[in-house]
Amino acid sequence: MPSSEIPAYDPQAIEPKWQRIWLERDSDRVERRAGHEKYYLMEMLPYPSGDLHVGHARNYTLGDVIARYARMRGRDVLHPMGWDAFGLPAENAAIQRGVHPHDWTERNIANMRRQLRSLGTSIDWSHEIDTSAPEYYRWTQWIFLLMYRKGLAYKKEAPVNWCPVDQTVLANEQVEGGACWRCGAQVERRMLNQWFLKITAYADRLLEGLDRLEGWPERIKTMQRNWIGRSDGVTFSFDVEGEVPRIDVFTTRLDTIYGVTFLALAPEHPAIEDIIRGSPEARNVRDFVAAWQDKSELDRTQQAHKAGVFSGAYALHPLTGDRVPIWVTNYVVAGYGSGAVMGVPAHDERDFEFARANGLRIARVIEPVAGAPRHDAAGAYVDDGKLVDSGEFSGLSSAQARETIAELLIERGIAQPTVNYKLRDWLISRQRYWGAPIPFVNCPNHGLVPVPEDQLPVLLPYDAPLRGSTGNPLAHVPSFVQTTCPLGDGPATRETDTMDTFMCSSWYYLRYIDAHDDEHPWEIDDARYWAPIDQYIGGAEHAVLHLMYARFFYKVFADDGTVRGDEPFTRLFNQGLVLGENNERMSKSRGNVVGIDDAVQRYGADVLRLFEMFAGPPESDFPWSTSQISGVSRTLSRIWRLVLGHADLLARPRPERQPDDATLRYSIHAKIKQVGEELGDRMHLNTCVAAIMTLLNELEAYAQERDAAASRDFADGLIALLLLLAPFAPHIAEELWERTGQPGSIHDQPWPAYDPEALRRPAIPVAIQVNGKTRGVVNVAPGLDDASVLAAARELPTVQAQLDGKSVRKLIYVQDRLLNVVASK
Repeated sequence: MPSSEIPAYDPQAIEPKWQRIWLERDSDRVERRAGHEKYYLMEMLPYPSGDLHVGHARNYTLGDVIARYARMRGRDVLHPMGWDAFGLPAENAAIQRGVHPHDWTERNIANMRRQLRSLGTSIDWSHEIDTSAPEYYRWTQWIFLLMYRKGLAYKKEAPVNWCPVDQTVLANEQVEGGACWRCGAQVERRMLNQWFLKITAYADRLLEGLDRLEGWPERIKTMQRNWIGRSDGVTFSFDVEGEVPRIDVFTTRLDTIYGVTFLALAPEHPAIEDIIRGSPEARNVRDFVAAWQDKSELDRTQQAHKAGVFSGAYALHPLTGDRVPIWVTNYVVAGYGSGAVMGVPAHDERDFEFARANGLRIARVIEPVAGAPRHDAAGAYVDDGKLVDSGEFSGLSSAQARETIAELLIERGIAQPTVNYKLRDWLISRQRYWGAPIPFVNCPNHGLVPVPEDQLPVLLPYDAPLRGSTGNPLAHVPSFVQTTCPLGDGPATRETDTMDTFMCSSWYYLRYIDAHDDEHPWEIDDARYWAPIDQYIGGAEHAVLHLMYARFFYKVFADDGTVRGDEPFTRLFNQGLVLGENNERMSKSRGNVVGIDDAVQRYGADVLRLFEMFAGPPESDFPWSTSQISGVSRTLSRIWRLVLGHADLLARPRPERQPDDATLRYSIHAKIKQVGEELGDRMHLNTCVAAIMTLLNELEAYAQERDAAASRDFADGLIALLLLLAPFAPHIAEELWERTGQPGSIHDQPWPAYDPEALRRPAIPVAIQVNGKTRGVVNVAPGLDDASVLAAARELPTVQAQLDGKSVRKLIYVQDRLLNVVASK
């Protein structure tokens, strides 16, 4: 086609056209085909906030590129989408706007679904889920009852993290630096009767499973290991002076026992009142306890200042009989070990800081072994070493001492081996309306009674008062609260707490598989086919929240025999952020948000997609750039003109291959090989786009210098260019495929295969220098060693003239590019 007849590239016309056609054809619906490998890919379940920006577009484009590539590789690809629709933001928005959470959520879902479609994502919408829909949360309630039957769901009174702004309980993982992860309010501690899931029963399996997750980022696995925090040690006890029960402590460093100079108790320790009874220190201790009892565990453990008060009481050292002062401190928490620790300031950094601030004795009992670096005498030495000043155990190594001292204390009946974890059971009760109701009733005769499965779902009433009421809104809906006991006809009241929204997102990947099954949460055979998920994409901020909970749920299901394996996500990828042009995180308050609608309207979806995949490695952050995205727009316009300018060549039978096109053919197949490997193995999408751009440059240069209409390799290069581009820019690739008369949809074509023979270049030019000056070029086989290249170079008269009568002192060889011969007389 003459350049004057080529129409302008118009994404605003092309993209809606193909989105409509794909929808009509149901192009993205997955079918299970005999003999085809399955591939289950998904992005993390989005919260329907109402409007997506280009940061979200990066995440979903990344997943879509991989999904489209997998389809072209012949796999049956399940690529679903859904909505994490319950939660505080919807309820708070309803209160602020006077809109019901259901209506606000549904409106946002509709808008975000439209935006995702405008990006050209190949999502199978027949698998769409909404966690706030009764047909979904019916099965969330069913899973809760499954947990209850397995002894994994229980209710108890416990100190909890209370958000005074959102008026709800938070799990430990939802408290960040002592503040609510949602609203930033300082968290308080309260005693409440709450529901828990016993995730600690799976602590070892969660820990051990990390070693098998080879497709996960190491930093995420490290975060989970640290959060689980397994410690193997010993629990032993100290006698206390007076009529006070013994105090148990847990330690992993029994080798430092002779360095104990104080005991540190948590403010909630049950022995405190016994210890301070009649003591002049009682008032100070009670004031201190009152000041810290409402602080979260995370707030205490991350507290920079280690504070405490002396209780006035003393314990007796179990081996020396020495009096050991007992202190109540802010850095010991009741939930870990026994709520008491032995203070060894010479060999623990927190104890050292506390002892130095309070003038307590510091006794060094571990010294580095011979050859190890000496430790700073002004600080704590926390490594293993050799015992000193440790009675009969002096001279032993730390490892030997831990074993020997443990045996002695166990023999005396005051110690036992113990494993402790930082991980706590998952508190799932929430005192809010917009969540899945907990399927239990309170019966005056039978106590807590589960709702029978055939009565699920326990429906969330639409008419709960969200304004002007205190406590849980559901408690103010008599038609919801008043019910009958399932074990009889007597009156009962429903639980009015709702579940943590992470309950919904801990199993949604299985509901995707059978999104509309009315009889089961998922079909077992389907789940065993599709699960585990082959590729999961989402933010690293969910490392110890969603990802830990989902792994826990899947292991429970595996024990129930309803899934394959015991890990839900084979590979995990954490995408980076798209920052504002000011290099700050995008937010409305900063005024730097670029919306998907604005970007698609201005540049087109394909330009947006290609820019975001090219701007940097997908795991790294990068700033939005108006100039760079304009450059990508010009790139697609060049592809448009190049392909349509040679449409006739693609529409007719291919010409014969020309021998002198070997260089072009090599480049084409090298790009096919590179892009396939980067997409399939490493997810380096930015280098894939760079390779496509390089191929474009080479094809344009060829067309300017040669008779492209007579070149079969040039025609093959155009086809390869479109096929490689298709996952990244699906609309323009589909349009050009159609306009050049190619059969079917480009997205149904097989991924191009590279020809190994084309990559075996018979000869490549290597420049020859003598003493730094170029004297000629030799054509040699690629990969040749320097001596062989020198032998070929000696055949050149210009090189012979420079080497005659001289000795070769050195060869400087750049493989397949340049040989510099250093010669002298």
